[in-house]
Amino acid sequence: MPGPRRAATGAKPKSIRKTLSRVMGYIVRQKVRFILIILFVLIASCANVAGTYFIKPVVNSIVPLIGKPVTAQDLLLFVKMVFIMGGVYLVGVLATFLYTQLMVKAANRTLNAVRTDLFNRLQDLPISYFDTHTHGELMSRFTSDVDTLREAISMGVTQLLSSAITVVGTFIIMLVLSPILTLLIVLMLAVMLLIIKKVGGNSADYFKKQQKAIGAANGYIEELIEGQKVVKVFCHEDQVKKEFGVLNQNLRRAATNANFFANVLMPIMGNLTYVNYAMTAAAGAALVITGRMDIGSIASFLQYTRTFSQPITQISQQFNVVLAALAGAERIFEVIDAEPETDDGYVTLVNVKENEDGSLSETSERTGLWAWKHPHSDGTTTYTKLNGDVRFQDVTFSYDGKKTVLHDVSLYAKPGQKIAFVGSTGAGKTTITNLINRFYDVNEGNIVYDGINIKKIRKDDLRRSLAMVLQDTHLFTGTVRENIRYGKLDATDEEVVAAAKLANADYFIRHLPQGYDTMLTGDGSNLSQGQRQLLAIARAAVADPPVLILDEATSSIDTRTEALIEKGMDKLMKGRTVFVIAHRLSTVHNANAIMVLENGEIIERGSHDDLIQQRGKYYQLYTGQFELE
Repeated sequence: MPGPRRAATGAKPKSIRKTLSRVMGYIVRQKVRFILIILFVLIASCANVAGTYFIKPVVNSIVPLIGKPVTAQDLLLFVKMVFIMGGVYLVGVLATFLYTQLMVKAANRTLNAVRTDLFNRLQDLPISYFDTHTHGELMSRFTSDVDTLREAISMGVTQLLSSAITVVGTFIIMLVLSPILTLLIVLMLAVMLLIIKKVGGNSADYFKKQQKAIGAANGYIEELIEGQKVVKVFCHEDQVKKEFGVLNQNLRRAATNANFFANVLMPIMGNLTYVNYAMTAAAGAALVITGRMDIGSIASFLQYTRTFSQPITQISQQFNVVLAALAGAERIFEVIDAEPETDDGYVTLVNVKENEDGSLSETSERTGLWAWKHPHSDGTTTYTKLNGDVRFQDVTFSYDGKKTVLHDVSLYAKPGQKIAFVGSTGAGKTTITNLINRFYDVNEGNIVYDGINIKKIRKDDLRRSLAMVLQDTHLFTGTVRENIRYGKLDATDEEVVAAAKLANADYFIRHLPQGYDTMLTGDGSNLSQGQRQLLAIARAAVADPPVLILDEATSSIDTRTEALIEKGMDKLMKGRTVFVIAHRLSTVHNANAIMVLENGEIIERGSHDDLIQQRGKYYQLYTGQFELE
């Protein structure tokens, strides 16, 4: 498929039975409601079947009176039979109303559970999963796939139950009324089923293709909306229109074929029903003439003929809905079944207090002092103070197992040191910070944090001890205050303001229409790029971590704004272990150590002055930058 980063979407359903079973598993969680639905569907279906049978005694009570005087007793019998038949139908109407209402509630509760499981699984998936799936593709699971499932659950489940009960009940009574005419109906039913199998099979294949095409189109649209500025900058409007046209045509063809085969079933089944009715009426008339059947029985049987074929017609009408829902449900379950991020860490981060003898003990109080709680196999537990000592020991890493991104990297950052990474794009700078966070695990070697292998540390606790300011700033819908507080959810208003001042964001925040209570929407679209970056820095500041990672944090800030926050950044970094990735070498000259990376290897290391004296790669980059400036 055309377009950047096109990924395969919408896998072909592997097992309709398995998928249907899983959907039913969600529905039957509401046992009482589901039992009541089955009960009312049974009552409604049986009432409709029984009501039709009363046509026989009603007609038979009238036929003998044709051309004769009608007595009060004859009229009373007729009215009595009509009222009984009406009462039976009334019970069916009431039961239908009740199960419809219950099914609406059950469907919404079921979809609530599906969406909850889907969203929760997204939170548990590793970063690598999102590297291989577009935002639009994942969003289509919550939109088009869930919507098709809603249609099937709210309408299809009860209709299938009702149709099954109606077909069985009708067939039994038809056998009682006339085995000969029933055989004729069965033969016509066999023809109908063959047509449904043939046409429905084609419809199923195209509905699978339709769901796949929807995911591809949604993914492309999402991607292009996010990258609209890039499209316009490079004048690619005509190209993306062309690429979307291909995707849209694929979707059109799949949807047209799917709905053609699904919708053609209704008129085919409808016409076959009329043919069946006419054949049954002719055969029944012959039986009445020969005295082998009364008029009431044939009248009742003809109505059953319509009743018997109607559920099959209804199923054919809902066939497209059911197929689309199963295809969508399969896609939803693929995400739910995706392998979650594994975490076998057992070392946790706890609040501690320092005793008089210098030892540490765990406490529930907020002391501001943290330690790693490390249980050992012999039953003992040790507490290691959280300092921020990070060391890479012969680390080799590959994202896909094919191309090695880092080659035998070793480095250390002592508590309070500032370590800078410089190098060309793709050299492995960001990968190093991703490994510290355990967004990915190393293939070879070790990363040690305060003397503990980070694989032993529980991921949530590890990440709580770190703060990151990413190159691509993301702000959530909410107030400025809430976005800063995202770094520490229990931060007080005073702490939020202090963090903003530290990042030199307080001044511009107070000049916003509602200050700290200004609502941000659209990823902070009402702020400048530099202001958004300042809020991200303030968000990291309020977390107050011992280790800080700045991934080109000032890349979107102009030189004047960068100068304004330099002092604030120095305050933020003071006493912390800091890893800095920067494309402006002027921002890393005061680092304790600068690592120059190339093709995943550290080719130079040292302080700014040391590297300048070596006149190597760093010297070339640094002097080149001055020339550019």
